[in-house]
Amino acid sequence: MLSPDQAIKRLFEGNQRYTSGKTKKRDFATTRQALTGGQNPYASILSCADSRVGPELCFDEGRGDLFVSRVAGNYVSTDILASLEYGVAVLNIPVIMVLGHTSCGAVGAAVSAYEKQAEFPGHIQNIVTELMPSVRAAASQAPKGGTLLHAATIENVRQNVQRLQEATPILARAVQDGKLRVVGGVYHLDTGRVEAIT
Repeated sequence: MLSPDQAIKRLFEGNQRYTSGKTKKRDFATTRQALTGGQNPYASILSCADSRVGPELCFDEGRGDLFVSRVAGNYVSTDILASLEYGVAVLNIPVIMVLGHTSCGAVGAAVSAYEKQAEFPGHIQNIVTELMPSVRAAASQAPKGGTLLHAATIENVRQNVQRLQEATPILARAVQDGKLRVVGGVYHLDTGRVEAIT
């Protein structure tokens, strides 16, 4: 069992190992057997579904360490929220990280919809609709020295961190009791570094 601060520290120490190329050696045969009896993850990650962003890799963790939920655009849906609640209520996970990333296609699609009224086929439009509040908020703040895509990526992380912090009944209570921290990060595709978003 880790405290929320210890769990956050462990995530960023793992990311430091990953970016420096000094990752731990894994013995998958041994851990496979050890994990048949249950799981004890120390952090939940709400990550984008982008194939270039693998939370277990970027935090240099093995199977059983992270409880990962993924959806294009890393936003909170009802099903994602239920999974994260399970992690806190049943698995006693002390930290949730909302992990966005640079050059996110889902956020880029929402920016295109905002700037050019682009529309997307099938259920892809649902993702754009979910991300649009972050794009509008980022556009109203006039990005300083950056693109709307980058500003909207950060704003999307912030809005979903807040959504999880306030999600009743389970997550909000755990945050108030000091048992859970919800934090944000942006994974930089060029360096592998996870930037803390506050």
